[in-house]
Amino acid sequence: MRRAVCPGSYDPLHNGHVEIIARAASMYDEVIVAVSTNYAKKYRFSLDVRLDMARQTLSYLRGITVEPMGDGLLAEFCRSHGAGVIIKGLRSTQDYQYELPMARMNRHLTGVETVFLPAENNYTHLSSTLIKEVAALGGDIADFVPKAVLQRFQQGEQGQ
Repeated sequence: MRRAVCPGSYDPLHNGHVEIIARAASMYDEVIVAVSTNYAKKYRFSLDVRLDMARQTLSYLRGITVEPMGDGLLAEFCRSHGAGVIIKGLRSTQDYQYELPMARMNRHLTGVETVFLPAENNYTHLSSTLIKEVAALGGDIADFVPKAVLQRFQQGEQGQ
């Protein structure tokens, strides 16, 4: 079985993420969406809410599981889950420059490869940070996030 991991904090999950995950699902037998937590970071949504939003949103895709990544290295998470590939979406050359050293380190640590998928043009401007900022300032984010995410924003649900 060909298994891949799509890691991210997904705070929040947006349509650009969903597009990359859906493409990964068409390429691999199983895709684990690994929701990470960086304890130095302040999140809008708690880990449990981020997991729930991802599960609701991605339930239509075959072969997708959503799991917390937990503590530790992404390369070790992949090894422990039998995944030989990490999927990363790229919006720009800046994303590539940021992701390439990590891809090399992950391959060095455990042999896991990283596959870069270029984002569709209509998603290259999306980032979770920008979506949170637009929402905080009263802007309409409905075109950028899945329904489950929009509902959480409208409910004013907060994170950790």
